[in-house]
Amino acid sequence: MKEKKFASERRQIILKKLQEDQRIIIKDLSKEISVSEATLRTDLTKMEEEGLLKRTHGGAILANSDTDKEFSFFTREGKNKKEKLSIAKKASELISDGQCLMFDSSSTALELARLLNDLPYRLTVVTSGINTALELRDHPSITVILLGGIVKKGSFSLEGSLGINILNNINIDIMFASANGFSFEAGLTDFSVYEVELKKAMVEASNKVIALLDHTKINKNSIATFAKTEEIDMIITNYHASMGFKEKAQKHKIDVILAETNNRQ
Repeated sequence: MKEKKFASERRQIILKKLQEDQRIIIKDLSKEISVSEATLRTDLTKMEEEGLLKRTHGGAILANSDTDKEFSFFTREGKNKKEKLSIAKKASELISDGQCLMFDSSSTALELARLLNDLPYRLTVVTSGINTALELRDHPSITVILLGGIVKKGSFSLEGSLGINILNNINIDIMFASANGFSFEAGLTDFSVYEVELKKAMVEASNKVIALLDHTKINKNSIATFAKTEEIDMIITNYHASMGFKEKAQKHKIDVILAETNNRQ
């Protein structure tokens, strides 16, 4: 009897295999993970529609050019820049002198780091973002700790578990993180299964988690969850939420802060 695997689990396995081997064969993968070939074909079709891979006869290959373009740092940084700056400004209002902060490697967290350069606070910033660390390196009152890890291709972020141990020795007041998607069912999700492992540890080490999400991230799921809904304390977004969204947030004890921009969603 084949062990049941949820769609999200299968997608993580498929992406991990593609990142390791650059291709998969349905027949082989079906035997390896005890999932029917028909189910895998359905998964691959949906993932191809999302631009995550390219179907081949009997299998799939990683959609390198499309995926790298979609998820490269420069591409992400250029998208919705006005919205990200508005969100970062709201987030900066929650920061006070003497705090220890955690920033992920997102382009929105980088916008927040740029704002910190204009603040007189004495802070410690722990980050998995190379650009974020470089942005703050000359601030006279900010101590920057860059987590160790593997440099992600096409990005300025670190992934893997090499930097996790240092988190055991640091008391983090607030973690500011973005994501590829957020839903109440899946929480904060991202594309890279390797980067997610580090971000999970960052969430666990933080006393408070604040999600920085422009409107394109809301009600969207990606491959792997790094923060469950119950681990999120606040969402700062330019998304004009429906009453249903607000009620769900309240039920999960998540504060939702609106960062106004000129374009209503």
